[in-house]
Amino acid sequence: MPSAVPSSLLSRRALLRLTAATALAAPLAVQAGPAPAAAGDVYDTLRLKWRELQLGSGFDPGAEPYRGKLRALGESARKLRETMAPAKGALWPDAVYGDPEPDTEADSFPYSEALQRSYYQLRTMAEAYVQPGTGLTGDAALRTAILTGLDQLHEEAYHAGQTRYGNWYNWQIGAPQGLLDICCHLYEEVGPERIADYAAAVDHFVPDSAVGSYTGTSTGANRVDLCRVLALRGVLTRTPAKIALARDALSPVFPYVTEGDGLYSDGSFIQHTYVPYAGSYGSVMVGGLALLFALLKDSDWEVTDPKRQIILDSVEKAYAPFLFNGLVMDSVSGRAISRESAAGPNGLTPQGDHVRGHGIIAAIALLARSASAAENSRWQSMIKGWSQRAVYQPLLDDPALGVAPAARLAAVLAGGARPSPEPVGHSLFAGMDRAVHRRPGWAASLAMASDRITYYETGNGENLRGWHTGSGMLYWWPKDSANGQYTDAFWPTVDPYRLPGTTTSRKKLTDGEGGDWGAARPGVKWVGGTGDGTYGISGQHLKGLSSTLSARKSWIFADDAVVCLTAGVRAKDGTAVDTVVENRNLGEKGVHRFTVDGTAQPTTDGWNATLRKARWAHLAGHGGYVFPGGAGLRALRETRTGTWAAINKNGSTTPLGRRYLTLWFDHGSDPDGAACAYLVLPGASEAQVAARAADPGWLRVLANSEQQQGVSVPSLGLTAVNFWAAGSLGGLTTGAPASVLVRRTGSRATLAISEPPRTGAEFTVSWRQPVTAVTSRDPGVEVVATGDSLSLRITPGKLGASHRCTVRLG
Repeated sequence: MPSAVPSSLLSRRALLRLTAATALAAPLAVQAGPAPAAAGDVYDTLRLKWRELQLGSGFDPGAEPYRGKLRALGESARKLRETMAPAKGALWPDAVYGDPEPDTEADSFPYSEALQRSYYQLRTMAEAYVQPGTGLTGDAALRTAILTGLDQLHEEAYHAGQTRYGNWYNWQIGAPQGLLDICCHLYEEVGPERIADYAAAVDHFVPDSAVGSYTGTSTGANRVDLCRVLALRGVLTRTPAKIALARDALSPVFPYVTEGDGLYSDGSFIQHTYVPYAGSYGSVMVGGLALLFALLKDSDWEVTDPKRQIILDSVEKAYAPFLFNGLVMDSVSGRAISRESAAGPNGLTPQGDHVRGHGIIAAIALLARSASAAENSRWQSMIKGWSQRAVYQPLLDDPALGVAPAARLAAVLAGGARPSPEPVGHSLFAGMDRAVHRRPGWAASLAMASDRITYYETGNGENLRGWHTGSGMLYWWPKDSANGQYTDAFWPTVDPYRLPGTTTSRKKLTDGEGGDWGAARPGVKWVGGTGDGTYGISGQHLKGLSSTLSARKSWIFADDAVVCLTAGVRAKDGTAVDTVVENRNLGEKGVHRFTVDGTAQPTTDGWNATLRKARWAHLAGHGGYVFPGGAGLRALRETRTGTWAAINKNGSTTPLGRRYLTLWFDHGSDPDGAACAYLVLPGASEAQVAARAADPGWLRVLANSEQQQGVSVPSLGLTAVNFWAAGSLGGLTTGAPASVLVRRTGSRATLAISEPPRTGAEFTVSWRQPVTAVTSRDPGVEVVATGDSLSLRITPGKLGASHRCTVRLG
């Protein structure tokens, strides 16, 4: 159990400190950047460099966007000072950190989180004190309040000998980061006596053993955060061994991993063992490394491990594929998707896919300081391109982006680099059961789950209804992403049983169903796909969360469409099962014309219809859908209401309403082998969708069964098949379950092959097509025969990678 909270009465020693601090009546002369360090003092140099990294330099505080950001910072600090009411176990009435001996560890989470938040709020006040243009620059009363708060937190909770309670993160990362940042910003005001006491507290909660082994909570982004604490502790106390430990403890983060937390060679990033997390924990990791690389550069502790190049490579392998028009795709943001996209009742930093994306882009701008000239040039062009296309929320106008990152981004945008266009291509991230498809004018992302990757992550009361986000959710964005599809209160208002692309049971689930921290994973192995870098195919053997639902699902990613196949839908839960074609967020008052086979449908709320033999449909401003051969499906317009608090305990209770258009195949209760097929055409016009539906030769569905799912697109020379078991289809034969894609271009063809179950066993693939020669092949591909047909032997690795070969056709 946590230790009892000591009396909130400040000690005589603390009172003497405050008296001395209050006597410092003259406000500081603060500039837009750190003061120069004493010559030859490496520790002052590092401390002031950290302050510059956190607060920025070289900006005009009277110019926008800095003027507005500094004014907002000052207003936040003013409100915090006005509401600060020190009492036993709390500096603010709504942030009680004094633990009342709760019955369970989980009950004490709110108290440890309040401790961290108290330090963060004091840091906000400290930033307003040292930054120019806040209206509180050098304010003596603000300084006194900050020091009062620091002393009380130290006396009552964060000191050597205290037993921690609640969430380990708050004690080892959150609270000490806030505390040490304040000490850097107010180094003279805090003084050596306090710094010594605070360093002892940090040593107590973050001993050297916290980075002694690369296991448990000391991996990936968490390890980087721990190293940040150790490095600043060393800088502030002039302890070279601490700084060296922080530098050296970063090295285990760099190498590629083949399981668990970290970066994978295919660009995947995992945290919490089972959760795809490039958009959240990955952002923290790259941001933290960018700061530490920059801090230690040109010092005795510069990070020189050659494997740090893997981190630099990750910018284009792991992060850029998930950035679109300034946002980072929610498919790799874990439970962060449930965090409020506007500041909540606790004053938490606004979240959302655009805010997280902007944070990653700002981290890339800082990491460029440690990159090669060629990398720096490419990244500046990428940043300019993302900024130009960030229509929904311009980067520099983001209120969540602080002055320092905004200044670094502004410097890039003012430079001479040419903006990079939106890239095109198909990327498969087998290490985290994700795929990203990018074409001119649109992008899509697919999220799946397996025995390696969780359905979803919940924990700390967050993302309580993300149950089906790994059940084949298909995200897509047209060129004009200004509608804020997944940004504008999507998660608190969408029907969590009808996420687009998924096949789900309507069986009721409890909040947090399946357990915390990614514990819920389906017992299936065949999840993955393959691709040639331009087009791709993915497949998921679907098992429902806490239900008897099973199905086979495949997605073929082509030039202007995603072909979606579902087969073998079975369940015995006594509830309906749906395959969701679409659940589109139309905004607070959106109407958006919706046509089916050219006929406009009602736009009123509550419209609920069965569409019989629909061949195609179009939603104005978004795109269209084609149903080969015609299909019967359901359509619904409704306004859905919800609150952030319903999906995240930290969210606000303010009701929100958003209009939705939902399309789905109703497989009925307890289906036994149901199937469906459809195309999604992101950004397509009504005429384009109608033309595609009228062209029976564009797509040939070769099979849609529990044994095989495959299509041919003759105009693209494309054949793509998921073999759920060994078999033959479309001129292809495999000796084991496999995913195969063939694309013909003139007299050549490329084959891409993978073994999603990841047994690692050799198998054969043959293509009934005259081949005169194999012109290139991956190491895992052995040519058995050419001539009237092609025969290959595949030796797959165990990471689900694609193996490619190029052939000359006879």
